[in-house]
Amino acid sequence: MTKEEILRQYFGYSQFRQGQELLIDSILAGKDTLGIMPTGAGKSICYQVPALIFQGITLVISPLISLMKDQVGALNAAGIHAAYLNSSLTQGQYFKALDFARQGRYPIIYVAPERLLTDSFLDFALNAKIAMVAVDEAHCVSQWGQDFRPSYLKIVEFIDRLRERPVISAFTATATSQVREDIIRILKLQEPTVLTTGFDRANLYFAVKSPKDRYASLVNDLERHRGESGIVYCLTRKTVEEVCGKLIKDGFAATRYHAGLTDEERRCNQDDFIYDRSPIMVATNAFGMGIDKSNVRFVIHYNMPKNMESYYQEAGRAGRDGEPAECILIYGGQDVVTNQLFIEHDQDNEALDPETRALVQEQDRERLKKMTFYCFTNDCLRNYILRYFGEYGSNYCGNCSNCLSQFETVDVTEIARALVGCAADCGQRYGINVIVDTVHGANTAKIRGYRMDENPHYGELSKVPSYRLRQVFNYLLMEGYLQVTNDGYTIVKLTGQSGGILSGETKIQMKLPKEQEPSAKVRKIKKTAKGAGAAGDLGEREQSLFERLRSLRAQIAREEKVPPYIVFSDKTLVDMCLKKPVSREEMLEVSGVGKFKYEKYGERFLLCIGGEG
Repeated sequence: MTKEEILRQYFGYSQFRQGQELLIDSILAGKDTLGIMPTGAGKSICYQVPALIFQGITLVISPLISLMKDQVGALNAAGIHAAYLNSSLTQGQYFKALDFARQGRYPIIYVAPERLLTDSFLDFALNAKIAMVAVDEAHCVSQWGQDFRPSYLKIVEFIDRLRERPVISAFTATATSQVREDIIRILKLQEPTVLTTGFDRANLYFAVKSPKDRYASLVNDLERHRGESGIVYCLTRKTVEEVCGKLIKDGFAATRYHAGLTDEERRCNQDDFIYDRSPIMVATNAFGMGIDKSNVRFVIHYNMPKNMESYYQEAGRAGRDGEPAECILIYGGQDVVTNQLFIEHDQDNEALDPETRALVQEQDRERLKKMTFYCFTNDCLRNYILRYFGEYGSNYCGNCSNCLSQFETVDVTEIARALVGCAADCGQRYGINVIVDTVHGANTAKIRGYRMDENPHYGELSKVPSYRLRQVFNYLLMEGYLQVTNDGYTIVKLTGQSGGILSGETKIQMKLPKEQEPSAKVRKIKKTAKGAGAAGDLGEREQSLFERLRSLRAQIAREEKVPPYIVFSDKTLVDMCLKKPVSREEMLEVSGVGKFKYEKYGERFLLCIGGEG
């Protein structure tokens, strides 16, 4: 079969997405290949299609059990024999799977990196024809990546022990230039084809909020997404427990996931989410890598994560089907402190030598600073993300909270001068809160104890609202007019640019939200959020059909004991509603319906569309 025939028959697509064909052709030509593609761009097809053409076995090295389970389940549902080898299997199941692999039953085998150098797996691999080794989540190989896993360093040793060197392919969704270079060097890719398709995902709406009541803001967002599936990320296990408990009490079908639960609890809760029994997952960052759930309509960060890589990877779990989805970050100042503590006590880096560990920590602090600036910026949020990953586009995307707000340019030079002057006159000895409270004229025990009520700038900005002082302060940090230390205490320090503000040579102008009628802004955001469901653009009649098809899909999923999206994605159901096929030929024109799935499910869906289901 040709690559086009495989794409049509097994995956149900009539054409490749951006970048897929180039990467597939490179692999089929026997070249090492590195693909950097955003979540939902179809990385897995780039190695699955060649695997079905190659004579031999493709080993897919994957970091998480959940990722393997999802991918193998989807392949088997599409009529492709695949297996996984990891610690979730009993010894009997593991050796049975290896026996089937020796018999040539599986063109694709997923394996955990920890298994590669075991005697049993090496015995199999050294006597099998390995056509390709595909490294998924390849950023895990780099200590500069956000998810460094030492077990990934075993991959090269494993490849070196094979009798013939196979094609090596590697894929990741988020990689800075430094991590890209690390992947190529550590995996010893030979003159690889390298393709970055771009990090932008136009279907995602981005927003940052700093509400007084985090939980109330969360509930308001969840109410807009009633009946839809989504993830709520929290920084700590304690917050996960608190938020999940409150949501359940308030009538939301939620479950939870964090490293403090037993393996069985995590497995059951993850299944409840994947099978839509509990469509809301409240979790720490321990959850999500490799979860291929296509109908996640929102990802809400209840706290700010520690870096942009983690944020974009986690937010990117929304809208994998290409339909509109929301990515909302709820920010509070304490999030910075919590993340700083995580960086200082990062157990993942304990194995590193002291010098390297110090370098990694310093880089982590710099990443945290840039993540914090994302929460402060009044510029286009999407553009900020893209710039971080080295891409430059329009400063207006029309699909983020900043682009949908109205701003005006305001001269804040006097406020900036007072803040910088206060920091200078106190000998650069205190933190942000003390500086802001001083210029605002706060009469607190701390201010009196530090004798900041004697500072020349005390009370100078008493008529300026505190939130505006913090906006300006954050802007000064973001633009390098001030900086803060990270050595145990957060202290405000001057920079080389501070002098221009103090001397009056530098004027500071900021983009600030216009004061406007609240209803106008709310209406704009609601209009954007209206399409947040996969069926958001369907008419009333099609919406009714969509619900009937979704019920049928749920029934089939229960019968086959698979997640609903494994049967058909929301995007496929929407396409059925729009095309309303009445025959086999027309059904095969629906995106995501291949021949194998048609034979399994097609007639039942045709009956439902015809009104007889």
